[in-house]
Amino acid sequence: MKSFGTTTVDFLKTLNPNFLLPDEVSFLNPYKDKEVVAILSKFYLKYFNDYNKRIFILGINPGRLGAGITGVAFTDPICLQNDCSIQNSFPKKSELSSTFIYEVIKKYGGVNAFYSSFFLGAVCPIGFTKKGKNINYYDDASLIESSRHFIQKSIMKQIKNGANRNLAICLGEGSNYRYLKEINNQHNFFKEIIPLAHPRFIMQYRRKKMNDYLKAYLKVLKNAASINMI
Repeated sequence: MKSFGTTTVDFLKTLNPNFLLPDEVSFLNPYKDKEVVAILSKFYLKYFNDYNKRIFILGINPGRLGAGITGVAFTDPICLQNDCSIQNSFPKKSELSSTFIYEVIKKYGGVNAFYSSFFLGAVCPIGFTKKGKNINYYDDASLIESSRHFIQKSIMKQIKNGANRNLAICLGEGSNYRYLKEINNQHNFFKEIIPLAHPRFIMQYRRKKMNDYLKAYLKVLKNAASINMI
């Protein structure tokens, strides 16, 4: 039986989206890069080399400056090196969502405590760009429809890696939550989905209230962790 970490690496490095994209939209798939695969293998085998079930925390899709570089959700090259102690040669640029998430992780008790209970991922594990900029899977109606089967299949595969299906946390209280809730109603991935404000929204538009959002995150995470122990 393979560990949570091994099955996650196997899933990511074999991702092969083949659905149609709207004009000028391209896939952002970091998992075809050998260095990314090597780095994410170190990460997942360091923090997920066990058979524990975890609460899934699902963002939108990888962006160019975070998982789009490192392959690790909500983890830019700086946090990967400084917080996760995984050396890498990626350009050391910070990413807003990663900065917030790792502040949450520090306050939760650090990377070991956090990753023993939680898995950071995305509703759509592959990202998208248009004219060199990030776009979300829900930004284009045709992209939503063409990616639907891929997204649903990807979530189910990851659940089998070791999800606690009693609860999932959705990062994004708007479109991401509505979509995840819709497909969850159809497929019963999780019994309950709790939405939280997306880290980028917080850092870009509500930074003065960052401490309030940190408290909100920690409250949800601690409650979720208690469920994960049942």
